[in-house]
Amino acid sequence: MGTPATLRRERLLALDAFRGMTIAGMLLVNNPGTWSAIYPPLEHAPWHGWTPTDLIFPFFVFIVGITTHIALTARERDGVSDRAVTARILRRGALIILLGLLLQAFPYFPATRLTGLRFPGVLQRIGVCYIAAALIARHRSNRDVAGITALLLLVYWGLQTLVAPPGVASPTIDVPENTLSAWLDRIIFGKHLWQQSKTWDPEGLLSTMPAIGTCLLGVLAGRRLAGSEPLPDRLNALFAIGAGGMVAGLIWNWIFPINKNLWTSSYVLFTAGMASVALATLVWLVDLRGRKRWVAPFVTYGLNPLTAFVGSGMMARAMGLIHVTMGTESVSLQQAIYRSTFASWLSPRNASLAFAFSFVVLWYGILRVLERRGVVLKV
Repeated sequence: MGTPATLRRERLLALDAFRGMTIAGMLLVNNPGTWSAIYPPLEHAPWHGWTPTDLIFPFFVFIVGITTHIALTARERDGVSDRAVTARILRRGALIILLGLLLQAFPYFPATRLTGLRFPGVLQRIGVCYIAAALIARHRSNRDVAGITALLLLVYWGLQTLVAPPGVASPTIDVPENTLSAWLDRIIFGKHLWQQSKTWDPEGLLSTMPAIGTCLLGVLAGRRLAGSEPLPDRLNALFAIGAGGMVAGLIWNWIFPINKNLWTSSYVLFTAGMASVALATLVWLVDLRGRKRWVAPFVTYGLNPLTAFVGSGMMARAMGLIHVTMGTESVSLQQAIYRSTFASWLSPRNASLAFAFSFVVLWYGILRVLERRGVVLKV
């Protein structure tokens, strides 16, 4: 198995596979053949509660925390100065945010794509969480990082449940547009919000606070994986801590419901706990037991996650904007492919799922070609 020092330095294949599973899952749920026919597990919960789809984004933020610890440790080992590390953190985070804005604005015409640009977003949140978590965790003990995370979650709980926004009689998290988060989003971002809601944003400003907590918990998980104990002992600890986090999140859910759109504190504990359990199980299966062959496609996704997310997003947007004639009707290229290839012989839900799965497979092929040529998008 190797010494602990060797294990700390080696790249765990399961981590790349876990990241790849998350990205592939994100592509699957983001690209159905039609939004009107989706199996319930592949939809987000309408408000309170969760589905498997609601695990994808926090899992990725959690993984960002793990890789943040790995990167910071490597730079410290190489003797990089604190000033250079800080500059690297800020530059990388800013580039991720910029990529998110560029993806939101694509294809940059008509002009309303720029004038009505949505400011919050998935990559924007990831960039902010990365910067905050990296700066907070540097040179701080596990106890300090855990304390800061707890403070973020408790303060957020208090703000959401004790502070009523102007015009609302009492604090509430049950009505989306009446939450404190929604009021802040409208004040700060104005019309530059999620088009489906227009009055609040699932990646809004206030809910980024507990999302940073998710990333910090990922940092702590990364430190646990890189500990000095034998790998099985580290995995047992990560599994046990993760199970405890899931239970704590479910208990907190009784008074502060699990909610992806608000990124509630109970949601942070529950999803980070589940991510810890899933990762510990995957490392045990892949890196300890040697069951590696089945994760190869996910590793391909995990090695090039930015390319997969940004490239697939642009492709999906282009397929929605390009129109073709189908009989006497003008439809998007995406709908033309969906109807002619899948909807013509499958039931609506199966056709929609088949289109999404084919999209994932297509991008696996693209990423595999890039992997063989050594092309990786890094920031």
